[in-house]
This record gives sequence, C-alpha cells and structure tokens, in this order.
Amino acid sequence: MASDLEKRAKEAFFEDEFEVALDLYSRALELDPKNADLYADRAQANIKLKNFAEAVADANRAIELDPSLSKAYLRKGTACIKLEEHQTAKAALEAGSSLAPGDSRFVQLIKECNELMAEETHNLPEKAIHETPPSAVTPSEDVGPNHDTSYQSTVVEPSKPKYRHDFYNTSTELVLTIFAKGILAKCVTVDFGEQILSVSIDIPGEEAYHFQPRLFGKIIPEKCKYQVLSSKIEIRLFKAEAIIWTSLEFSKVKALPQKINASAAVKSQRPSYPSSKSNKDWDKLEAQVKKEEKEEKLDGDAALNKMFHDIYRDADEDMRRAMTKSFVESNGTVLSTNWKEVGSKKVEGSPPDGMELKKWEY
Repeated sequence: MASDLEKRAKEAFFEDEFEVALDLYSRALELDPKNADLYADRAQANIKLKNFAEAVADANRAIELDPSLSKAYLRKGTACIKLEEHQTAKAALEAGSSLAPGDSRFVQLIKECNELMAEETHNLPEKAIHETPPSAVTPSEDVGPNHDTSYQSTVVEPSKPKYRHDFYNTSTELVLTIFAKGILAKCVTVDFGEQILSVSIDIPGEEAYHFQPRLFGKIIPEKCKYQVLSSKIEIRLFKAEAIIWTSLEFSKVKALPQKINASAAVKSQRPSYPSSKSNKDWDKLEAQVKKEEKEEKLDGDAALNKMFHDIYRDADEDMRRAMTKSFVESNGTVLSTNWKEVGSKKVEGSPPDGMELKKWEY
C-alpha cells in the first residue's frame, strides 16, 4: 500500500537515510500518482540529496495537484534558491506565505531572497567574470530533523531517455528540439524559470516523461515560448545575456562562453550546434525532420489548412494580397490568388449551394 511506503519513507528520512526515503517515495507515487503530499515530501528528499532541479519538478507537480499545499511552495522556493533562481523562489515563497501566514520560514526565506537579489544586482559586472555559487540557505523543515547533516550523494547511472533531444543557439536565442512524434498539445507542459527548464509529457496509460535541466545561463521566462508540432516539440529560450552557450546544461566546470556584441551581430550568421563525439550532420537531420513534416499525411480540416498554409508560404506579394483581400471581403467564402482580378473591386461572398450568407451584427 502507498500509505505503508509513505510511512517507511518518513522513518527513513528521520534517520537521515535520504536515498532510501527517495526510493520509497517514488514507489509510493507509482501506486498513488495523484498524491500531492508524496510529491512535496519527495521534493524534500531530493533537496537533501542536492537534486535541486528534480526537487523543483516534484514541487511543481504537487502544486499542480493541490494549489493550496503550502509546503510544496516552501520546497520549490528552497530548491530555487539553491539554483540561484531567486525571483522564481521569491514568487513561490510569497504564494506559500499567503497560504500559511503564520509560518515564519516563508518570511525568513523571502528576506534571504531579497538580500541575494540585491547582492546579485550590486555585483553583476564582477559576477559576469567570476562566477561563484550563491550563499547557502538552510531553512527549517516541517518534515525531518531540524539540524543539518553531512552526507554524500550517490552517483546514479542515468536511464536512457524516452525521447531524444538536440539544440542549436545564436547569441540571443537557443532552440531546443525534443523529437516526440504524434504528441497532443494537451499532454505537454513546459515551465520556464530564470535558469531552469521543466518539460513534462504525460500521455494517459504511459510512463510520464520529465526533462528538467538547469540551463547553461539565465533566460527571460516571459519571452520564451514553445510549440507542439506533429513530429517534435520546439522550445525557444530567449537569453538574458548575449552569449553563445557551449552546452545546454549548467556545469561548475565549463568553458568560458563567448560574449557577443548584439548590435554588431549579423542576422544571417549560421547558428552554432552542440559538440558531439559522433560527428552528426545536424543540417541533414533538420532537413530530414522538415521532410517528414512535409510528407505527413493529414485528413479533413488539417489537410485543408496545411494546403492553404503552403500556398501562402510559397506565394509572392501580389498572391498574398489577393488571398487576404478575397478571404476577408467575402467573409471566408472566396480565396483567390489573382491580384489583377480582385485588386480593383470588392469581392462578394459566394456561399456553398444550399447555404445563405449572413453578416455578423456588432
């Protein structure tokens, strides 16, 4: 039973056996995947094991399942502080504080966030040259002992990911592609943090896919976006600083990124691709994906929309003007590509046989 595993996980946590607790919480979640408390408590075990990105993912899932669970916001805030995600941490802590106004831990951590953000702003030029880890913040917890313990995290061999991903980047943007075919948009969740990305693909009846990298550099979340296509998920990350990332994920030992003068950057410059031991032809790979999208068989409205999209994409300026003018003036009943024919007159509506054209009343 999930409750038995949860009880054993709590006991292991109290005994400072964090890896055992993590395993037991994971087994409990397999039996009870909609239990927000289990996700929040597993997030705490991940924090103790310094798995901060995983802790944020667990806290996000707990909040999604139960938005009123204050300890989930505490877990997220704590993990984000460790990841130097100070703005994201503060937002989570303020949300949690509104749910538990008498909990002094939220007040203390929000104060820590403000101090770290002020220090970060004050030392910004120096920090760009000498990257140093943030000062440690150790809040008291509502699950487990209140004292710090020394421990070492065990290196676990990562399992093979369900979906393959690749990326390329320019000085201002990174494009991440997850090659997942036939995924419905409603099954995909993407969250953007200051320096963390969280991607979840949850298909009913299948094991959920989670990808939560701590990014090489900081991004501007409100400018980032993603699109679910027929053969892939394309995620565009807008960089906070104009540099070329040498990798997707953060590493304490990493090559110094190359700073770019954004005003002098040439827009036609080819994007840089990640290094690879296998010497893959990334241009060929991208062309193959585009070919698959082009040759994909669609039915009904999707096929019709794709045909119109292809015609408009390959059309010259006069054809596009003709298509737009005829479609708008005819209330969507006529689509012409002949500008000489429609450019000098108003295009009247032409409803299908047996139907009547009516104008909308505003």
